[in-house]
Amino acid sequence: MDLFTPLKIGNHPLKNRIFMAPMTRCRSVEENVPNDMMAAYYAQRASAGLIITEATQISTLGIGYPCTPGIHTPKQVEGWKKVTRAVHEKDGTIFLQLWHVGRISHPAYHNGELPVAPSAIKPAGELYTFEGMQEFVTPRALKTDEIQTIVQEYVTAAKNAIEAGFDGVEIHGANGYLIDQFLRDGSNTREDVYGGSIENRSRFLFEIVEGICAAIGSDKTGLRLSPSGTFNDMKDSDPQNHFTYICEKLNTFDLAYLHVIDALEGDIRHGANVVELDMLREAYKGVLITNGGYDQERGNTTIQNGQADAVAFGSLYLANPDLPERFKENAALNQPDPNTFYTQDEKGYLDYPAMA
Repeated sequence: MDLFTPLKIGNHPLKNRIFMAPMTRCRSVEENVPNDMMAAYYAQRASAGLIITEATQISTLGIGYPCTPGIHTPKQVEGWKKVTRAVHEKDGTIFLQLWHVGRISHPAYHNGELPVAPSAIKPAGELYTFEGMQEFVTPRALKTDEIQTIVQEYVTAAKNAIEAGFDGVEIHGANGYLIDQFLRDGSNTREDVYGGSIENRSRFLFEIVEGICAAIGSDKTGLRLSPSGTFNDMKDSDPQNHFTYICEKLNTFDLAYLHVIDALEGDIRHGANVVELDMLREAYKGVLITNGGYDQERGNTTIQNGQADAVAFGSLYLANPDLPERFKENAALNQPDPNTFYTQDEKGYLDYPAMA
């Protein structure tokens, strides 16, 4: 068994275990609507076992980056239909990643209103706005009765994704965004049913999972977590027990998959309390995807050892639209250009060459 062994997620048979990881690319220039350029980009990469799209806002309050797509207006749904149609014409399978940034935003994105979070705790660092780099602000803590509104926004976004032609959705519970902010005691100091114990801090996540599974089916629902992540000023006092609890409880949902990000060099440098992949594999019995600086050799070894069922590749897929074909031929790989990761045109987006 290796990266080229077929795999089934939910009711979807996949041709390989080489997945395209979600990557923000900032090409949705007008009204956060997906466009023809994005349709071409994803279609170029349709030989992936599964494409997971860039993070996509479930609401206007979920926005924290410029020119990123949404899935909460009719225009956005219509824009995504171009993408799913282009991918399906190339026999690809594609899931939409659902995103709310929470405190990782700025009033500049919300007509002067504060971003929201589980608790009024300011993250360290800065973010990019249309006025340039600005410090994060102290967010507004959500009231208990507001939380259900956001849960329903996730559910509505999942329904919109299915209407737009997606094969399923991935709930973005990683990288310091809103769900991750609820999970960790470094960003959640609430004293209601959404704070305190591991069970309470996980409540928001599981309400979203339950709602989406009920709305579109568990076979069309995936989840991404970053148990060791420190990105966006995240920390937790006991991630090993917390994420083991989450993985064990997820077993009751029969999800399409669980997608976990390994501890990265930057996480370790910032003092990550590392949760080992083997610990998560032991706790979670369904399809497990891993991600985080993998190459072909490490991906094959991880699958052969039973530590994960598939591997999601980020920057390698960004720069190599035909990554599975290159892996199969042991061909040289294009190198990604970080200078064009977040620009708004085709350079560094559609012009990475396929093999001759």
